[in-house]
Amino acid sequence: MATLSSSTDHNNNPKVDEKPIPHDQNVLQKHVEFFDRNNDGIIYPWETFQGFRAIGCGYLLSSAAAIFINAGLSSKTRPGKFPSPLLPIEVKNIQKAKTWNDLVVFFRFVPSKFEEIFRKHARTHPDALTSDELREMLKANREPKDYSGWLASFSEWKALYVLCKDSNGLLHRETIQAVYDGSLFEKMEREHSQKKKK
Repeated sequence: MATLSSSTDHNNNPKVDEKPIPHDQNVLQKHVEFFDRNNDGIIYPWETFQGFRAIGCGYLLSSAAAIFINAGLSSKTRPGKFPSPLLPIEVKNIQKAKTWNDLVVFFRFVPSKFEEIFRKHARTHPDALTSDELREMLKANREPKDYSGWLASFSEWKALYVLCKDSNGLLHRETIQAVYDGSLFEKMEREHSQKKKK
């Protein structure tokens, strides 16, 4: 499995490099490492804020996301440690913080489950989901009485939809695939950078 990372060529133009995910790093770690802006294995709220700004989110959303995400994940990724007021997230322990819905997505890509999303729920367009189809998919995949899982899953997928839908309100297969392979945030950062240069 390969992920995309950004760099520049000799003319300072963005280019895409295919890099395999190291064996000791799962896709979830690759996904969240985007927010580890100084690459020290720990994500602080200000790094989460910088990551959201890099993908094109406004100050208010970036601030709220930094507080919400770090407050929600910090203690889960630091088991046995005294809570820190700095709300650090340890990348190496991120799998301890995820909900049941994300396990299939991040620990191993299951092509049949991915295809099932579109086979069952993409009725308007075969390779994209509308807002209503996304809501239906989430409802169909709920774990009974896992209310925090429902909220987390809804928040994550709704944020993905809001940030990545096209002008017709469609969330495309390629975008969802980028979530699965851990390349989504790098892709969004490149696109946002290119828009800023125009």
